[in-house]
Amino acid sequence: MSEPSARLTRAQQRRRSEDRILAAARRIFAELGYDRTTIRAVASAAGVDAGLVMHYFGSKDLLFARASEAPADELPGGTSDEVAEALLTSLGRRLTEEPTASLAVLRSMLTNADAADRYRAAGEPQLKHLTEAIPTPDADLRASLLSAIVHGVLAERYLLRLTNLADASPEQIVDLLRPCFQSLATPPPTAE
Repeated sequence: MSEPSARLTRAQQRRRSEDRILAAARRIFAELGYDRTTIRAVASAAGVDAGLVMHYFGSKDLLFARASEAPADELPGGTSDEVAEALLTSLGRRLTEEPTASLAVLRSMLTNADAADRYRAAGEPQLKHLTEAIPTPDADLRASLLSAIVHGVLAERYLLRLTNLADASPEQIVDLLRPCFQSLATPPPTAE
């Protein structure tokens, strides 16, 4: 005799449907960008009706806002070397597992002002944290360069795919970038 399967509550069913819709939306926004993504395409990819997508999210813009939410990387306090290493670890993780939420915003920010605003708003706290961790007068420029390298690597690897970066191992990329990150995060030696 088999055990009766546990029935999902309405709340659990809704959460599962929302998760499927958000996963499909992330993939499609990352692949096509905001302007070319349709509610109907997201619904089809999620295996639901377009009306359900609208019921749960209200509009394409609100769906995009939810789909493009990415958990902020937590950078530890401490020395500039520790912050550089944490940034490299975060980059390595993004190179191992395609960051679809980040890619949706990266692809869309060039053609959609709201996506560009979301991108800036999401990056500001991390950029501020990086700046505070670098003990140099030009810390804001150094932090901006570190951020630009990370975003450039992700855009090249996943969106442009013009170079060997798309096929390189995450470890190889991180190892090659380590001296650069450490150089940017660490104050230059003082002349005595």
